[in-house]
Amino acid sequence: MNPSLTLTRSRRFLLALSLGVLAACSDSGSDKPAPAAANAPAGGSTLEAAKAAGKIRIGYANEAPFAYMDSKEAKVTGESVEIARVVLKRMGINEVEGVLTEFGSLIPGLQAKRFDIIAAGMYVTPERCQQVAFSDPTYGVGQSFLVKQGNPKNLHSYEDVVKNPDARLGVVVGAIEAEYASKSKVPAGQVVVFPDAVSALSGIQAGRADAYAATALTVNDLMGKTSQASGLEKAEPFTDPVIDGKSVRGYGAYAFRTDDKAFADAFNAELAKFIGTEEHQKLVAPFGFTPQELPKGVTAAQLCAGK
Repeated sequence: MNPSLTLTRSRRFLLALSLGVLAACSDSGSDKPAPAAANAPAGGSTLEAAKAAGKIRIGYANEAPFAYMDSKEAKVTGESVEIARVVLKRMGINEVEGVLTEFGSLIPGLQAKRFDIIAAGMYVTPERCQQVAFSDPTYGVGQSFLVKQGNPKNLHSYEDVVKNPDARLGVVVGAIEAEYASKSKVPAGQVVVFPDAVSALSGIQAGRADAYAATALTVNDLMGKTSQASGLEKAEPFTDPVIDGKSVRGYGAYAFRTDDKAFADAFNAELAKFIGTEEHQKLVAPFGFTPQELPKGVTAAQLCAGK
C-alpha cells in the first residue's frame, strides 16, 4: 500500500455485500466486487495474483485507531492500514481496496474471499487461530471502559459489572471484549452488543449501556473526538480482567486465509523488518501508539498456543 491508495470523493462508493459486509470503500475507485486474488490464473496463489494485479483488498471494521475511514481525507487509514501500506509496497503490491464490514463478519468475509487480508487490529486468540493464519502482532494493549462523566455506577473493572446487577456493559459484535465479559462471569442479560465503536459511544450517551468495554487505545481515540464524546470519560483507574489466571493484554495482527500461508509468511518477513523501527514509530504515533504498545517479541505462534 502507498499514498496512491487515497480515495477521491468522486470515486467513493458503497457496495452492499453478503455475510454482514456493510460496504466496500475502494481506494482505487474500482467497482468490481471480486478481490484481486480472483484474477489469478488457475492454480496461482493469492500473493502471485496480487503482485500481478498490483493491488489487493483488505477488510476493516471502522474502529479507530486501528482502521477507519477518514472522511476529511477520503481515505482508509489507521495503525493497521498504514503499516500494511508500507509492508505491501515493499512486497510489490502498490494499490489497495478497503472493504468495510462489521467486526464479527471479518473472518467470514475473508474466508468467502471478499478480501484477502484482515487489517483491523484483530487480537490473536487460540480460537481465531483455528480459522485464520495470523501475522506476528504489531502492538500489545490493555483494556478500558468508556463511561458517562462521573462514572455514576463506579465501574472500574469487569468484576464491578458482575457485582452490580443494574449495570449494563456494551461490547462490539465479534470483539474480544464479549469473551472477556463471559469469562469474567458477566451475566448475558447485562451485556449490550453494538455493531461498532461509534454506536457504542452513542449507546453510552443515550443510556442503553453504562460502560463500553474496548482497548485503551480505542477509548483514548473516542475521547479525542470531543465533539462526539460529550458527557463521557475514560474510567480511571481501571483493572484489566484476569482470564484463565492471567491478566489480559491483547495483541493485534493481520489475518490471512489458512491456505494463504506463503502469503502470510512473506508478509510477516517484511513486517518483522519494520516493527520497532524509527520509521514505524513515527508512522503510528499520530494514532496514539507509543513504545509502550510495542509487542516486545511476542509472536503469533505463542499467542495461538495460548502462551
